[in-house]
Amino acid sequence: MRRNFTSVSKFILLGLTDRLELQILFFLLFLVIYMVTVAGNLGMIILIQVNAQLHTPMYFFLSHLSFVDLCFSTNVTPKMLETFLSEKKIISYPACLLQCYFFITFVHVEIYVLALMVFDRYMAICNPLLYGSKMSKTVCTSLITVPYVYGALTGLMETMWNYNLAFCGPNEMNHFYCADPPLMKLACSDTYNKETSMFAVTGCNLSFSLLIILIFYLYIFPAILRICSTEGRHKAFSTCGAHLTAVTIFYATLFFMYLRPPSKESVEQGKMVAVFYTTVIPMLNPMIYSLRNKDVKEAFTKGLLRKKLLS
Repeated sequence: MRRNFTSVSKFILLGLTDRLELQILFFLLFLVIYMVTVAGNLGMIILIQVNAQLHTPMYFFLSHLSFVDLCFSTNVTPKMLETFLSEKKIISYPACLLQCYFFITFVHVEIYVLALMVFDRYMAICNPLLYGSKMSKTVCTSLITVPYVYGALTGLMETMWNYNLAFCGPNEMNHFYCADPPLMKLACSDTYNKETSMFAVTGCNLSFSLLIILIFYLYIFPAILRICSTEGRHKAFSTCGAHLTAVTIFYATLFFMYLRPPSKESVEQGKMVAVFYTTVIPMLNPMIYSLRNKDVKEAFTKGLLRKKLLS
């Protein structure tokens, strides 16, 4: 793929607002959100690593979801916070491409980690006798490697389409990070190939992974209803409910953001939606899984009690 001539060496991120008082307010708001996101996801990873009770396939995949959410938010939020305080809201061309790459990579990793999590629930609920042997540590490690490799390759392919676009005029990007739709609006070369690739790759991956999730749940829900004990049904519904909540929020925002042509209106609306899935969802996921999960709450409580006893 031969790259077209690009005279633009940097982009100006217009951000969420140009009003100074709102910029200060947004800085404080998103700083708190980012701190909660880091604490929540890093805390979840550490809790799962140090607590033997949580050394199961379900929590193995949950720790990777927390890791991806942490990376996802870190790729966007620090730069957004910088633009709130900086007079020159600039991002260089290479940094813009790098941000695009990591964004696309982590989106695709996350959707397939969510799919792996429902596969794990399917094995645990529908095939409990085979669960221990079929979902060994080696199998789980092999399974989790696939989303990372696939996400990295997809990110590289989509970023190369961006690299092939020519930018020779306007460099003001109506967004708070380098996203595909507003980036394409600035290109002075034909964006047909990039648009087609974006819609095809995003549409196919979102639809395929969502279809996998829905098919597994068609088997899971009848199996839950067949569980004799009330406690067993409640625990199964609790873990599946947390997963369904995370899936619904994440997929709804991504479908809204990417499966529309990049127009002025769609970019403006997409910017508001992007705030939600780049900052709020990574913060919410640890809360969704911890508040609805008895094992996580018990492990956290025991950790606090152990710390008090040692001190």
